[in-house]
Amino acid sequence: MSSQPSHFNGMQSLKEHLYKVLVIGDLGVGKTSIIRRYVHQTYSSNYRATIGVDFALKVLNWDSETVRLQLWDIAGQERFGNMTRVYYREAMGAFIVFDVTRPTTFEAVLKWKEDLDSKLMLANGQSIATVLLANKCDQGRELTNSGIKMDQFCKEHGFIGWFEISAKENLNINEAANFLVKHIMATENDILKSVIPDTISPKLHSDRPMSCSGCFK
Repeated sequence: MSSQPSHFNGMQSLKEHLYKVLVIGDLGVGKTSIIRRYVHQTYSSNYRATIGVDFALKVLNWDSETVRLQLWDIAGQERFGNMTRVYYREAMGAFIVFDVTRPTTFEAVLKWKEDLDSKLMLANGQSIATVLLANKCDQGRELTNSGIKMDQFCKEHGFIGWFEISAKENLNINEAANFLVKHIMATENDILKSVIPDTISPKLHSDRPMSCSGCFK
């Protein structure tokens, strides 16, 4: 997305980052609960199913800079429609969520990841930073003992990491978000370094003599 300096009292330049982050996964895994816990510090077990897409904004103070996370809560059934390409556009990061108490939602994780990777790519040709969230860990600790397998799963399928979280108990949500933001910022810096020199410097052909004798006439 965008990164732009804003001037405060004409004295100091504060950098602002705006990142679009997707929250995807099967129906009922707790995507809306996670976002509301993270953004509003509230929890309810009675959220209605999201229809289409919903939005939330989280503002972070990050090393004297401002980070605005635009969180896109995408309905679980949307993977079967054609709108996800529109919803995914310009995203810099994603959470893919599953419910540890429902194995079928974990089986769907790779289908969501494949859908995401097939429709969205960064300027450098890489996939966006994606974190796997194992929600409702307060109801079952099956994954704790298979952490090595989860690490291997993430490595094999292009996730930058995974977290056991609980929207109900507010466990590890901030940690997962900070982890993702850190990777997004590093990726953005890499892209800027690779793109900016090409956009401001003409590519010269080494076999052509260069003369600037007439540059200032």
